[in-house]
This record gives sequence, C-alpha cells and structure tokens, in this order.
Amino acid sequence: MSNNGNQVKKEPNGLFKAIGTQKLVAVIALIVLFMFFWIFGDNFAKYSTLVSIFDSSYYIGFMAIGVTFVIITGGIDLSIGTVCICCSLISGTLYTKLGLPMPLCVILAILMGGLFGLANGLMVSVMRLPAFIATLGTMMITRGLGSIVTNTATVTFPQAFAPGGSFRGIFKLKGAGLPQAGIPTGFILLITLAILMAILLNKARPGRYILSLGSNKEATRLSGVNVVKWETLAYVISGLFAGLAGVSYAAVYSTLMPGTGNGFELDAIAGVVIGGTSLAGGVGSISGTLIGVFIMSVLKTGLPFVGVQPHYQLLITGFVLIIAVFVDVLNRRKQGKD
Repeated sequence: MSNNGNQVKKEPNGLFKAIGTQKLVAVIALIVLFMFFWIFGDNFAKYSTLVSIFDSSYYIGFMAIGVTFVIITGGIDLSIGTVCICCSLISGTLYTKLGLPMPLCVILAILMGGLFGLANGLMVSVMRLPAFIATLGTMMITRGLGSIVTNTATVTFPQAFAPGGSFRGIFKLKGAGLPQAGIPTGFILLITLAILMAILLNKARPGRYILSLGSNKEATRLSGVNVVKWETLAYVISGLFAGLAGVSYAAVYSTLMPGTGNGFELDAIAGVVIGGTSLAGGVGSISGTLIGVFIMSVLKTGLPFVGVQPHYQLLITGFVLIIAVFVDVLNRRKQGKD
C-alpha cells in the first residue's frame, strides 16, 4: 500500500515537471525568435512591428484559449477557423443589411460561436461521433453558411470613427496624439481572459473535471462525474472564443471574405501544442498556450522581414509543430518509464 501511495505521489510531480520544462523551452524559443528577427530582420525593430505581432495574436489567441479546453479532454476542434469567420460574416450582415446596433451584433457573434460549440459538444459527447469528424462537418457547414448568408459578397465593417465602429477600440486605439500604428488595447483583453480561463481550468470544478476527462474518461465517469456535461462545456467554451476571435479579426482587418477561415484553426492548435498542451489529453495550461500563440505570431510577422515568402512560413510552422509534438511524446514515454 505504501509503495502505491509513493507511486501516486510521484506521477503528478513528474507531470508538472514535464509541463514546466516544455513551457520553459517555449519561452526560450520565443525570446530567441524575437531576437533573431530583431537582429537580422530589415526594419523589424519598430513599434509598428510590435503592434502587428499583437494584431495577429488576437484572433489566434482567442481561438487557442478556447480550443485548449477541448484538446485537454483528448478531443479536437477543427471548426474554430471557419466558425470565427462565419460568426463575423453573419454579424456584419446583420449590421449592414438589417441595421442592428453594432454592440448587439458583437454579442450575437460570440453567442453564435457558442451555439456551434454546443453542436460540436453534443455530437461528440451524446452522439459519440469522433471529434475529428464532428468538427470537420461543422467546419464545412460554417464555411458554406457564411457564403450563403452574405450571398458570397465581401463584408466590410465600419472604420473606428464611423458610426458602429467604436467596437474597434477594444482591440486598438487610434486618434490624434497617439502613435500612427495605434495602441494595441486588445492585448489587455487577451491577457485578462487568459487569466480568467486559467483560474477556471486550474482552480474551479469545471476545469478539474475537464482535466480528468483527458486523463481517464472512463474512470471519471465511474466516479460519478457527468461526463457529457463537462465534455460538452469544453466545446462550448471553444465555440464562444471562436466567436470572439471573429470579432477581433473584424476589428483589426475590417474586410472579411466568405469561404475563408480554413487554416486559422491550424495556427491556433499549433500554438496550443507548442505551449505544452498534450494532444493525448489530460495535460495543458493557458499560460503555455499564450506563449505558443506569441511564437506563432512572431513567426508570422517576422519571417517576411528576413525575406521568407508566405508559402515557406507554412513549411517552417509545420516543422515547429512536429518538434513540439515529438517533445510531448518523449515526455509521456519518460513518465511511463518512471
């Protein structure tokens, strides 16, 4: 009995050590990347570049925070990219065609994301569909739905100082007396929500149940936990943050085209995995996810400054993702030996 108790105590310590090691490696990688572009990038060392890094981190970051909960359960959500764009397209159409107030449209965009997340959660937890297939189907549905609602027309959101454009100030402040690139206020929102979600994941009952689902779903069910409820909640959180990502994307980039959004989910998932969340489930942190997101944003923003074309960016990102997953595999093998 004593030996078993020691074993139970030893495993979490090894687990936390593995998480900390991978997170530390990610932090070092982020610093090295930033310094590399700072030294070798042509005109990289500018305030406007820093703002560009933040701009590209918002929509990836929000999606990544949400999908972290899903990946921790051992699932996956491939629909967040197209849900992000679909929610923005529909809310933008409601504003331009029906004249609904922009604050209401913003709220509806986030809630629509939650509904898509709920659909994903029910398909996975109640209908027992594989998460890959369920969310792939939602990805296709939302991509088509955005095109249908807009009649394949581009949707343009109002500028910051135009009627209905005040929501942009949540993500970037511009105006007289401010830097031309603006002030990236969205960073405050991103960090605030990350802190709240970290508390939910680590300190609150829903987070503990979601973590236990990824560690051992059957044991969690047998212990009396409502597996369907908490697994569905993970997908709802992912959907809500995908809707918020759509709002941030519209605020930063103004113009949205129907049929887009494919590939956004890959950047978000890559950020989550690079930050130390295991694709096998049961392990992950929001702080690690944020570090991974900023690695992705620095890569996306910095590579053109050293003359790397966009199609090479995907190649490099793919290698970074494979390395991150390989590190996770090595950590799990080590824990198994211990």
